[in-house]
Amino acid sequence: MAWRFAPASELVLDWRSEGSGTSPLVTMDGYKGTRSAELKTIPPIVPGRTPPPVLPDHNFRKGFRIIMSVVNQPLILGENLSFDPFPRQCPDTASATILIVGGGVTGLINAWVLLDRGYHVTIVSKEWASFTDQQRLTSQIAGALWEFPPAVCGQHTDILSLKKSKHWCMVAYDIWAAIASNPSLAGLAGVQMRASNFFFPCPIEELPAQHHKMEEIAASGVHGFSRSADSIHKHGIDPRYGAMDAYEHLAPVIDTDRCMEWLMLLVQSKGAKFHRENITGDLFSQEQELRHRFSADVILNCTGLSALSLAGDKTCYPLRGALIRVVNDGKDFPKVESSLAITADAAQDNEIVFIVPRNDNILLIGGVAQPGRWDLDLTLESPEIKRMRARAEAFLPSLKHAQVDPEYPVAQGLRPAREKNIRVERELRTRTMDLHGEPTEEPSRIIHDYGHGGSGWSLSFGCAADVANLVEDVLHNLPASTIKLQRKTAVEDVRIPASSDQRLKDVPIRARL
Repeated sequence: MAWRFAPASELVLDWRSEGSGTSPLVTMDGYKGTRSAELKTIPPIVPGRTPPPVLPDHNFRKGFRIIMSVVNQPLILGENLSFDPFPRQCPDTASATILIVGGGVTGLINAWVLLDRGYHVTIVSKEWASFTDQQRLTSQIAGALWEFPPAVCGQHTDILSLKKSKHWCMVAYDIWAAIASNPSLAGLAGVQMRASNFFFPCPIEELPAQHHKMEEIAASGVHGFSRSADSIHKHGIDPRYGAMDAYEHLAPVIDTDRCMEWLMLLVQSKGAKFHRENITGDLFSQEQELRHRFSADVILNCTGLSALSLAGDKTCYPLRGALIRVVNDGKDFPKVESSLAITADAAQDNEIVFIVPRNDNILLIGGVAQPGRWDLDLTLESPEIKRMRARAEAFLPSLKHAQVDPEYPVAQGLRPAREKNIRVERELRTRTMDLHGEPTEEPSRIIHDYGHGGSGWSLSFGCAADVANLVEDVLHNLPASTIKLQRKTAVEDVRIPASSDQRLKDVPIRARL
């Protein structure tokens, strides 16, 4: 696949016959009716394979270009994603190798998606999920209640990221729901569909942002949506706390300890290699060394908060969170079967009420969102933890009788936040290479997927689908573009027919300025 130069105005793919074959031409304002650029027939795109490198053709007007990109492939269960303990498409010696840095939920979900597309995958992480009373991974600490963005912690502010997240979360919703619908798989993965309730201190119409979000959720395709203040009495909420309106829908709730263990076993069975190593410093500066050492064609950065140094991204910051774990077996108080929440912008003093059944026996009580706090020294006696529990008990009085989990009473971690929220894009820095005596800018082969804040589980599969498409772009040596430019791009789906002598099917691609 290649790019050709053409004026940066309205580009239109045009078909013209010449001789015995048909070749796609580009026409544009000021050049219509002229042969301003010819695009060679694109070779067949085989996911997982490393295509032969194609360099820019400099015979066209310097300074202008049209970029050809592989068309986005959605995640479709049974086609390019499966629950089987083997890859949907088996790799071979010609398949590309992806080096994933980061062993949390983002790294594991990306590994799953890429393995099923026929890639070799190696995951490097400084630590893996653990199941003791010691500090666990951020992915394990997460509340892991699927949420339509912005999440209850109220930290999702970037418009472009928020728009993409609303798509990403629905991709993840459908896949988590599919897992939950299979009883045996749901048990192994620790995924359940539960009623998720959101409460408000006034009619939702008086909170424009929340009312708009509710309407988006109702139209999004989630299951079981309904709006009724009856939920307040139904769940035993104290009306004196200020709850006046509510809605609910079914949402995936994930037992993170169990699911992390399942994901690790799944990707290993599909062929992923695990390597424990603490990689430090800017990935870009050591890209060539890492690619050589791990025989990698592409590097994927899924390091969360460590992107502060590994991506040189100074906009990353910690958003400290904590949850109290209490026994939810129905003995000390009526068993809580549904998630109950008041979002940050609707809560008293902008503090969250977050009550989520982790599994059949543990209930999570939260929450806090403290930007810029790096220390993990919270205990049951910490002032913010005491306030957090007092809020929950005032909201749901039956919790006054709850007993904390003796093995792991307080779960705390650092959400990987970022000023512009989620980053799913290629590395934008380039290297100057010598090509036939002339300096040429070579794009990096690093892709980033980080900055999810408290929404890593909710956005997981959606982000991974976009990453898989970026991998194809990298393997076809396409130049990188920023998230902002991608959002403004007008995309036209086209098909370029293969030449008759190749006897190939039409290849779906997309043209983008």
